[in-house]
Amino acid sequence: MSLHQVHVSQHPLVAHKLSLLRDKSVAPKQVRELVDELSMLLLTEATASLSLKDVGKVSAACPLQEYNAVGLKERVGLVPVLRSGLGMVNAGLSLLPMARVYHLGMYREKLTLQPVEYYNKLPEERDVDICIVLDPMIATGGTSVATVSALKDWGADQIQFVCICASQDGLAQLAAAHPDVVVHVGAIDNEIDANGYVMPGIGDSGDRLYNTPYL
Repeated sequence: MSLHQVHVSQHPLVAHKLSLLRDKSVAPKQVRELVDELSMLLLTEATASLSLKDVGKVSAACPLQEYNAVGLKERVGLVPVLRSGLGMVNAGLSLLPMARVYHLGMYREKLTLQPVEYYNKLPEERDVDICIVLDPMIATGGTSVATVSALKDWGADQIQFVCICASQDGLAQLAAAHPDVVVHVGAIDNEIDANGYVMPGIGDSGDRLYNTPYL
């Protein structure tokens, strides 16, 4: 994958909190808290590329003197991939309360490990300038490729992908299909097992978030 398109966080808190998240003994409540905190850190890095526009002079709200106000230029859409991406939405809305949230549901078929879309809540017309896909994990890359393809079919031309952990193979698959997509990731792991799980990874993030049985 083109290195300039993949940004691996160097923040020590990301490394620390990801290390905690890898521990399988962590309770679901703490899993949700760690995913939220990691999402906040990674989204802060991802949104550093957003641009600003002048809003105009403000006088009444300033304690000392008027100032030139600025606001975000781009309209942002958050796209959590169901279901595990839902664990990252609150962090996104905390940073971007004006963002629109669009849901895409994907599951990985157990035998082929291929993605199957089962839910798509994108409106008929694109009404945002940039889409930020939220998914804690990129494993085989199939789901991430399918998600970005769906957004491009919808008309999105600026897409970022924010994930907590990814495999090298999954990132390579995403880059081959969509070399223009910028990825912000907490860590890159080397291996995928026969069931399509990243090793060491963080396990099945959806099951861990919502306290359902997992490996």
